[in-house]
Amino acid sequence: NNLKSMFIHKQISYIAPLSERRYNKHDRLHPYRRRGRLYKRSMKSESQKRKVQRMKIQFNRQKPAAPGPARLRSLRPRLAAAVILLALSAGLMALAAARPQFAEWYAENIYPVFVDTAGRLWGIFPFSVSEIGLYILISAFLLSLAGMAVQAVRRARAARAAARSTEQTAAQNAEHTAARAAASWLSCILLAAGILAFLYTICCGINYHRRSFSEEEGIVTYRYTAQELKDVCLWLTEEVNALSSEVDRDSSGVMTLEAPEEEGAVAAMRGLAEEFPALEGYYPQPKKLLVSEILSYQGLTGIYSPFTVEANYNGDMTAYNIPFTTCHELSHLRGFMQEEEANFIAFLACIGAERTDFQYSGYLSGWVYCMNALYRADHESWREVRPLLAEEAGPDLEADSAFWDEYEGRISETADKINDTYLKVNGQADGVRSYSRMVDLIVA
Repeated sequence: NNLKSMFIHKQISYIAPLSERRYNKHDRLHPYRRRGRLYKRSMKSESQKRKVQRMKIQFNRQKPAAPGPARLRSLRPRLAAAVILLALSAGLMALAAARPQFAEWYAENIYPVFVDTAGRLWGIFPFSVSEIGLYILISAFLLSLAGMAVQAVRRARAARAAARSTEQTAAQNAEHTAARAAASWLSCILLAAGILAFLYTICCGINYHRRSFSEEEGIVTYRYTAQELKDVCLWLTEEVNALSSEVDRDSSGVMTLEAPEEEGAVAAMRGLAEEFPALEGYYPQPKKLLVSEILSYQGLTGIYSPFTVEANYNGDMTAYNIPFTTCHELSHLRGFMQEEEANFIAFLACIGAERTDFQYSGYLSGWVYCMNALYRADHESWREVRPLLAEEAGPDLEADSAFWDEYEGRISETADKINDTYLKVNGQADGVRSYSRMVDLIVA
């Protein structure tokens, strides 16, 4: 009784044991309503539980599922930047194609700034930054794609579970979350594409519409005869024969480089710039790819990276190709993008270099191009000239053919078609055949 009087004095209802307590429908409390400091949790019937569940569902339905515009606000800056970069790239390319004067002004005044800054910056690294960047981009793309797939599977399971439990709002939220994640991923891809397109445009694309090297230096090509081509082939044969016995060779008779090719290529281009002012400027050292098989399977000896302003080359190919290729890629850094022009510049740089291995590389590469042209123009003349080549040069040609035969296949054929299309899109109507047009410049 003392205890009961104390509870009454405190104005707190006395809660009897469950065994002594009786309930009626008027005595039941709302599930979330408090009485004093105690919750009434017991004695809920199945009907009450279902009623509470329906109340929760109805309460959740009143919440907005996914306010679309508010959720997309974070994507707007990314999408806007991508659209601006892509539109600016397309506009600059269209302007360069319609106004060659703009392309020439750009190549002489604006483009060298990127070579002097980006070329010097990335030239600090002894490896190809563009190659490492390619690996990072591919890895990031694959990892993000795998992450998207995993999240999609998880959200699909969550949506099915929510549907079974009649929680329609949870399923809708899962769908909206998946859509937002996909939109975010696509916006990142679009932004990356915009950045790469803009870098390509300002460091490469515009230069395709400038004046050629031959126009800059007053070299005029003409329609030559088969006899004139034969005379050039005879001259090149004599030069190759004179140098073939002076270069270093391995035990198989294949030429080896007498010193690192990177410094030799820069020195050769600088020496040629003294004669042709259009080639003056800064030259970063060319870089051998860490995994040169990437180029070998594509049938490529080298590649110019406009994204990092780097001259990259295939380090696995036959040695006599390396000096010629490094000079070819460095010529692109002077804004001369046409392949026959780059080949001709590489030919002039190599035969004018101080190093014997560079001279041999230039003459032998020119000999191969000119002899192929003579074979198509006058087969009988080709049969007269071909046996005149020194035996010392034979192992170099055989090793070169064996190397590229090893990588012949669908990949190289596909890469050749892609390169052909790329060159034609950029104004070189002959596509990959334009490489051989250096013969016209050599004859001229």
